[in-house]
Amino acid sequence: MRLRKITEPVFERLIKICGYSSGFIVLLIVIFLFKEGISFFNLSPVDEGSTLWVHNSNPVKELDAAQIKDIFDQKIDNWKAIGGNDQPIELFTLDELGEAFTAEQLGPKFEYLPKCIDSYMDSLPGAIGFFPEKQTVGLLKSAKEVEVDKVSFSTFISDTEWFPTSRPAARMGIMPLLLGTLLVSFFAILFALPLGLAASIYLAEIADDRVRKILKPIIELLAGIPSVVYGFFGLVVIVPFVQNTFNLPVGETALAGSIVLAIMALPTIITVSEDALRTTPRAMKEASLALGASQWQTIRKVIVPYAASGITAAAILGIGRAIGETMAALMVTGNSAIMPHSLLQPVRTIPATIAAELGEAPFGGLHFKALFALGCILFIITLIINLLVERVSAKRR
Repeated sequence: MRLRKITEPVFERLIKICGYSSGFIVLLIVIFLFKEGISFFNLSPVDEGSTLWVHNSNPVKELDAAQIKDIFDQKIDNWKAIGGNDQPIELFTLDELGEAFTAEQLGPKFEYLPKCIDSYMDSLPGAIGFFPEKQTVGLLKSAKEVEVDKVSFSTFISDTEWFPTSRPAARMGIMPLLLGTLLVSFFAILFALPLGLAASIYLAEIADDRVRKILKPIIELLAGIPSVVYGFFGLVVIVPFVQNTFNLPVGETALAGSIVLAIMALPTIITVSEDALRTTPRAMKEASLALGASQWQTIRKVIVPYAASGITAAAILGIGRAIGETMAALMVTGNSAIMPHSLLQPVRTIPATIAAELGEAPFGGLHFKALFALGCILFIITLIINLLVERVSAKRR
């Protein structure tokens, strides 16, 4: 008895410490995520330590990332297209400088490099130069630095191109990633919900105890299979099936991703829906049957409406599983960051983008912070889904 009085307070304190520690760690993770993600905005899309220069006579003073990329991709070849003079655009980097000047003119330690750049820019009124900032000291006579629009939240959301490593300016538009995530997740639930609801009705109301005891553990076991296993299954079975059925050049498409994610969401939907269906009071079912309703009429008009909130919560949880899935989506969707126009084309989801690119992004750089901003968007979407689950689950007829 005395030992119990001593050990109980100790265990209570340990449980409290573990609970507070877990909450504090989660809070720190969220703070770190948003700290890195929010710091991405109002940064310049141009490489850190680099600058863009044009001739003093050029009226263009400001460019955005899309215009810079189009200029260096030679999609825009005349300044008139972006508000400048009617003259061709001449691209000028340090590579061209090495061809235009000798080693003696540049200097043994490139100490004359700024003067050479200034001289070269003076001879090309239509030139645009991309140089390291430390090499542009002294460019005051013939050239002026171009202001580059900072990354904004509206541009980040609405831009339709994702080229985080393009030079000299990165394109950071998540619209194709966001639409790809929503497209794959929506059709995954569209495929999984009817099957999951049918299976849950069978387990809750039709199957006998022996069948239920066999099927229920198997279905719950499916939820514990690693997602990479589902990805391999998708590559071996689903992807060739989609490719051969629709005669496509590649089978890694949004449709393949939706089918794989639907299979992954099924255990969650079946388990939660079956639990909701089994909470229907026995008196309601017996009253329906006593009034002459058949078993299927009772299921359709009594049991399913009563468990509607639980079934809705199951669907929302399935959506959350599909939206947050990484490895399976990375393996079967094709990883093409383009605007999706149909289920039969490759797409890229937000979790797959983070998983594929975070390891290659320079720590603390623009690309690194952009991926954390993507993580913030995914966190907000998942939080909204969880809040919807809480609200729907709280509503009972």
